[in-house]
Amino acid sequence: MRAKPDALTQAAALLARRLDQLGRVSDEPDRLTRTFLSPAMERANALVGGWMKEAGLAVREDETGNLIGRAESARSGARTFLLGSHLDTVRNAGRFDGPLGVLLPIVALAELRRRGVALPFAVEVLGFSEEEAVRFSGAYLGSKAYTGRLRVGDLDLRDARGNTLRAVIEAHTGTGKKFAPPARVHAPRDVLGYLEVHIEQGPVLESEKLPVGVVSAIACQIRGRLTFRGKAGHAGTTPMRLRRDALAGAAEFVLAAEAFARRQPQLVATVGTISVVAGAANVIPGETVLSLDVRHPLDAKCHEARTRLLALARRIARRRGLTVRWQPTMDHRAVACAPRLTSLLAQSVRAMQGRSLALVSGAGHDAVVMSTLTPVAMLFVRCRGGLSHHPDEYASPADLETALRVVVDFLERLAKRTET
Repeated sequence: MRAKPDALTQAAALLARRLDQLGRVSDEPDRLTRTFLSPAMERANALVGGWMKEAGLAVREDETGNLIGRAESARSGARTFLLGSHLDTVRNAGRFDGPLGVLLPIVALAELRRRGVALPFAVEVLGFSEEEAVRFSGAYLGSKAYTGRLRVGDLDLRDARGNTLRAVIEAHTGTGKKFAPPARVHAPRDVLGYLEVHIEQGPVLESEKLPVGVVSAIACQIRGRLTFRGKAGHAGTTPMRLRRDALAGAAEFVLAAEAFARRQPQLVATVGTISVVAGAANVIPGETVLSLDVRHPLDAKCHEARTRLLALARRIARRRGLTVRWQPTMDHRAVACAPRLTSLLAQSVRAMQGRSLALVSGAGHDAVVMSTLTPVAMLFVRCRGGLSHHPDEYASPADLETALRVVVDFLERLAKRTET
């Protein structure tokens, strides 16, 4: 007779089912897309909020759509430990990036509650409303609002339909009041730390045959827009030698940026979007806008690369009779994960899989913003083929179970450490 699965194995199976269920909540019928304060995000918050309540958490949603589930401590004046990630997605997304870091802590806390474990600190599970910068160009809107780092200037950001961030938030709240950026939810002295669980989005754990790994740092990330301007003209009557083609200049920069980054160890540079303003098949492009994303584990190297890439863009523009303008949209320093929390997390990882591997995250996470409030730690979970931001994104049930066991063990270790 087959042995009955233990409680954590059953909890991991529940986690996998919930990830599948949430992955069907989308703004688009044939692919997974959830963007800031969209109807699908509202449905996702309602669904996840219900699971939070089942786990014994008190649930609230703030003005910017952040979903917050809180479990109080029996201790008077106890500090708060935070766990979470984001519930928004890229377009045509996978179902693990972001939601895993929200749903896994809910299941972990439900298991601790089943065991009758009383934590000596309060806990909040955070489902941030926006990390991916899909609807608006500024990333981390949810975690910025939670930490008091959302600025008045951010409210002027516009989506593809021309709606400002302020207008979208005010319509969501429905109070008729003018929205102002909120103050941070907690003072730093009241917070123990923040843990984010996330798929690796890379191939290292798979190559090492390990289910989970501990993040040591998050790379510096700089993002912005480059606008090349030339002169529009008739495609049939303007000789090639007299053209000031903005798209051709932008295309040359894309290839030059790729070649530059390949020569720099650990640097990545990406042009992810490109658009021709008022483009037409029979018109020479007069204006082209492209995005540039630059990342490196070291702040100095990342900023140096940005400077050199912009100089490269200017040289290309000058030679082609164009102008070029840089508009920064993100500049986040590299973030070192907190040694105390990271060491404790590594102990839990070793207890579950025998070895702990340290990894640097090349992707940005809400932990970047949360590090301005409190010490942070991150747990990476192996994903098949290192694939992310894709419908085929996948973490196996066995790896989800390992991650769940690690987080439960980590919370118990943190509880013992906090009591002493």
